[in-house]
Amino acid sequence: MTEDFYCEEVFSGKTQVNKVLETDNVLAYHHTKPAYPVHIVAVPKKHIASLTALEESDNALLLELLGVIKKVAQQVTAEHGACRVITNLGHYQDSKHLHWHVVSGKTIK
Repeated sequence: MTEDFYCEEVFSGKTQVNKVLETDNVLAYHHTKPAYPVHIVAVPKKHIASLTALEESDNALLLELLGVIKKVAQQVTAEHGACRVITNLGHYQDSKHLHWHVVSGKTIK
């Protein structure tokens, strides 16, 4: 896998995704290799390495990202009764681009 799957594959168009919600600055889509029955990823279109790499100048983008996550989480909760919202850091973070997972159900991997 590349260091930044989102910039190198998704935003470049090399990997097609099934979009759930998109704004000018954020994309939410069904994970290409889901680990849960419902597994949606929300990612800013601007490269930001991780949650801890956010800067004050990213505040508006972070609010937009959280708004998308909120809408997706509301949809998943309405359809499936519950969800988790997860982000990873350090060696838990496979792709070095800030992203959040909205998941529901038991792991399938």
